[in-house]
Amino acid sequence: MNNFRIHVLGLPHTITNDEFVACAYTQKALKFCKMMKGRGHTIYHYGHEDSKTMADEDVTVITNEVWERVYGTHDYKSKFFKYSLQDEAYQTFYKNAIKEIEKRKQPEDIILPFWGAGVRPICDAHPDLITIEPGIGYAGGHWAKYKIFESYAIYHAYCGLNSVGNCQQSNYDIVIPNYFDLDQFDYNKNKEDYFLFLGRVYGGKGVQIAIEVAKATGIKLKVAGQLDPSYENFDWPNNVEFVGYASVEKRKELMKNAKASFLPSLYLEPFGGVQIENLLSGTPTITTDWGAFAENNIEGVTGYRCRTFEDYARAVKNIQNGKIKPIDCRKQGERFSLEEIAPMYEDFFRKAIDVKKRRGWYEIWDKSLYTKEYIDSRKK
Repeated sequence: MNNFRIHVLGLPHTITNDEFVACAYTQKALKFCKMMKGRGHTIYHYGHEDSKTMADEDVTVITNEVWERVYGTHDYKSKFFKYSLQDEAYQTFYKNAIKEIEKRKQPEDIILPFWGAGVRPICDAHPDLITIEPGIGYAGGHWAKYKIFESYAIYHAYCGLNSVGNCQQSNYDIVIPNYFDLDQFDYNKNKEDYFLFLGRVYGGKGVQIAIEVAKATGIKLKVAGQLDPSYENFDWPNNVEFVGYASVEKRKELMKNAKASFLPSLYLEPFGGVQIENLLSGTPTITTDWGAFAENNIEGVTGYRCRTFEDYARAVKNIQNGKIKPIDCRKQGERFSLEEIAPMYEDFFRKAIDVKKRRGWYEIWDKSLYTKEYIDSRKK
């Protein structure tokens, strides 16, 4: 197995640690360091001085002093994240990351911009490195030669309808699903008497659907997450409880004890990591019927995919009647463990290096697959 040297770019407006659990991109960077360092690869992480990853080196490219000056008064636990690509934090991050990577890089090194175009200036400053967008879950700004999408849903959306009638696909735009640290979740088959909504509390995530279904069916609903301004002074119904920001431990408790979790996103979810987190807790999910949910929420096995209000009400009734087994949820969730996903990244990294240093698409690694005559012909 190759030993890869990988430069992981954190996000300028967050800190790569467990405290920033509400930012999916930050958590992907954090989990990636653990996943790949655990398999013997050399990992450099670039970010805030309080970052705590399992990388070989956490390289500080933004200090507390700068970060506090720009974001210190913003309460990210109760409100959505606030930032600008032109602010002092971003510009400082760019400048220092470019300089620190220069000190450490070697031929065939890989650089991963988990925040996509948000950290592109750093990648552009090092064109000799192999830039791979490592987990695309954003709606625009894709630019790298090598792209890894979180689901076939977002990959096909990126390709567009023109791809249905034209031969324009790239062998190096691929799908590798998001990955999860099983240590952060407890499987529990004995549920308490409440349903859950956990995520950004705003219309796009469909929180209003969860609230309306709770009112119509009489269930108890707990809502957790960062509040959109429209919900800051919201009059919550008597059977709906807003429980605030969910840390890693609070998330674990909320998910493992819920009868089911609502994820009625009104946009095409690129992945919807909260869905898998619930499954790892043995908790069924009630979702919309598009995006990555169509791939990962198995109808009638891990939960239900809904299109009408009555679909949601029926899903609640079925779950109350025990039609979904927690163990089936857990088994589906385990497909996305660090151990299961890591080899997919390793295989793709090798293929990307093949393009730069070897024969690319035609590179031979397993000679048992070919005739001796073919292998000899490739040597010429």
